[in-house]
Amino acid sequence: MSRKTAPRRRTALAATAAAPLLLGLWAAGPAGAHGAPTDPVSRVYACSPEGGAATRSAACRAAVAANGGAPFTAWDNLRVADVGGRDRRVIPDGELCSGGLAAYRGLDLPRTDWPSTRLTAGATVTLRYASTIPHTGTFRLYLTEPGYDPSRPLTWSDLPERPLAEVTDPPLTDGAYRIPVRLPADRTGRHVLYTVWQNSSTPDTYYSCSDLVLAADGEKGPSEAAPAAGTPAHSAPSAHGTPSAHSTSSAHSASTASSAPAVPTAPTPPTAVAGGTRTAAAPGDASSPGAPLFAGGAAAVLLLTGGAALAVRLRGR
Repeated sequence: MSRKTAPRRRTALAATAAAPLLLGLWAAGPAGAHGAPTDPVSRVYACSPEGGAATRSAACRAAVAANGGAPFTAWDNLRVADVGGRDRRVIPDGELCSGGLAAYRGLDLPRTDWPSTRLTAGATVTLRYASTIPHTGTFRLYLTEPGYDPSRPLTWSDLPERPLAEVTDPPLTDGAYRIPVRLPADRTGRHVLYTVWQNSSTPDTYYSCSDLVLAADGEKGPSEAAPAAGTPAHSAPSAHGTPSAHSTSSAHSASTASSAPAVPTAPTPPTAVAGGTRTAAAPGDASSPGAPLFAGGAAAVLLLTGGAALAVRLRGR
């Protein structure tokens, strides 16, 4: 082997060794900001691979089947672009839980056995909304009207014009936003807490349905909402964060599934760093840059720079 050939081979080997590392760093970064309620548990989270026992419930199995067998892996990506507060004109009746997005259409199934959270009518509870990246925006929470029939598709007429609670720019603490809301005392049985998160730092609006079983103060509630037997611990990481053991976050609730013993209450996402044409926000929407992606890109640049420097040194030998 000549002296000129040896440095070239060493340079090629160094570049080959660095390639998998660069690819891993690039693939590890999330595409953007996402979120969904985990307590009271939303349908999309309960039926996701991170939903614990609830994922195996009859309702979740039916929802996945309605999606053509596709699981709700992207539980935190149910968002629609450019709604701009025109929710009732852009999101069709019967498609409120999916936001009108085909990838989530199974969440619109009219059923009386969705994984639910038991709460006391008239109590003040705190919605826990998991998010991977902080964003400014307004949360609006609605509860279905008296007489709501869960065996029929959810429509805008099932919800009041004015929200139960409206909060703008709450802090993101330990991977979640927390929105207090006082439940009406005149609702019992199955209801849906409908959450709208309209971003102001991106063009996206997020939609979610959390199924509740409401009981009058002092009552145990309907039999289909059995108390949670425990909370499962998750160890498998997802593309949106690495969940850990979950614990109940509300003194008034125990996350439950009508066909399963337990529903987790919150994931532990990575710590964040600071005309109505319906258009789904793309998973890689540049309007929602993620801090982990920036970190991964910076690391990739450093690695590339280091690799180039190494190649220059090797070439000079």
